[in-house]
Amino acid sequence: MTAMPVEQPLLCNQCEQTSRGVGCSIGERPGVCGKDKDVESLQQILLYGLKGMASYAHHARRLGKTDEEVNAFIEEALFSTVTNVNFDVDSMLELVLKCGEINLKVMKMLDEGHVETYGKPRPTTVDHGTKAGPGILVTGHDMVDLHRLLKQVEGSNVNVYTHGEMLPAHMYPELGDHPNLAGHFGGPWQKQKTEFAAFPGAVLATTNCILLPRDTYKDRLFHTRVTAVPEGKKVPDDDFSMVIECAKQCEPCPENIEKQSTVGFHRTVILDKAAEIVEAVKGGNISHFFVIGGCDGAEPGRNYYSDYARATPEDSFILTLGCGKYRINGFDYGEHLGLPRLMDMGQCNDAYGAIAVAVALADAFDCSVNDLPLTIVLSWFEQKAVAVLLTLLSLGVQGVRIGPAAPAFISPNVMAKLQEAFNLQLIGPDGAADCAVAMAN
Repeated sequence: MTAMPVEQPLLCNQCEQTSRGVGCSIGERPGVCGKDKDVESLQQILLYGLKGMASYAHHARRLGKTDEEVNAFIEEALFSTVTNVNFDVDSMLELVLKCGEINLKVMKMLDEGHVETYGKPRPTTVDHGTKAGPGILVTGHDMVDLHRLLKQVEGSNVNVYTHGEMLPAHMYPELGDHPNLAGHFGGPWQKQKTEFAAFPGAVLATTNCILLPRDTYKDRLFHTRVTAVPEGKKVPDDDFSMVIECAKQCEPCPENIEKQSTVGFHRTVILDKAAEIVEAVKGGNISHFFVIGGCDGAEPGRNYYSDYARATPEDSFILTLGCGKYRINGFDYGEHLGLPRLMDMGQCNDAYGAIAVAVALADAFDCSVNDLPLTIVLSWFEQKAVAVLLTLLSLGVQGVRIGPAAPAFISPNVMAKLQEAFNLQLIGPDGAADCAVAMAN
């Protein structure tokens, strides 16, 4: 009989005691002591931030934008999370903030790639609903996929519609002026199971924020590259012919335009009016700026954001971006100084724009971003929101509110460090009350 191998004891990283699968004397699992929780927390924050940054970098690369410093940092930061490499809270926190610093560069590359490739954005009125004829609904974030699809349907009667985070595509002349881009259908990603079922044509998923499909539409759902769902069809090598053919075979969309909205208040549009904005603030005609947006979710607590936005004063402006915009863009906020009070700056991929506007205004007033009449309220859901938050913290921005709940991967000690250094705050139970606090400060 062959002897069974003897289980080797695991040496705990920190207390140097051994365990056999039940954890050391002060730990919770083999090789990791309880006092490592803060390091683990920072590693998780770093990993989430890197995932978000990699998403932005992927989009930028498809637009021809790369940077060796970015690539080197991703390698170094991932290496820092390997077992038995780093047990030091302070040095891990430095890497977390460095992730935010590098992410700013990545977001700038992506922003520049979009503008250089598809033209300088402009405010644009978008039809919501469908026009009569075959249709393809494009969801996700990838403007390259949308552009290539539009080129392949050119000259046909197939209409293309944006969904979710693709709505800002309409602000770019190269995309928005294309005769086959017919409008926008639906809302945020979490409603796609109902909305994709209601859309009669083909559906193309370009990036993340895709849900497992229902039987009612899974046979007409297509995906690209690493985006994938069971029983969905993968588009080969940017050849959208199968998607186009499916749209032609499907039931045509009805003529049903439900409403219109205005998008396209990209950083370039706002900065073109920077001098007027500065004078308006100095003259007491603008009381406050609010950045309200981020990554959305289905929780009822996210109604906080619409309550907050509706409580903003009539002489203030709301800048929004990401799919969090759908929480607040269904209301009429009116106009101020000839501009809509709610200005849609774009996707979560356009978060660089909000930061660039804040920095430009701070420069104009010869002050720091923290001295501006500016409040940032982020809805928290996925990795890109983590990357954006880390960028704000790396810039020293104070008083950012996040919610609707505390991130589970941030330990109490790490949260305390972030609150002490950056006055990072969780949203309260009442959006209107938090808005009043922001105005009072």
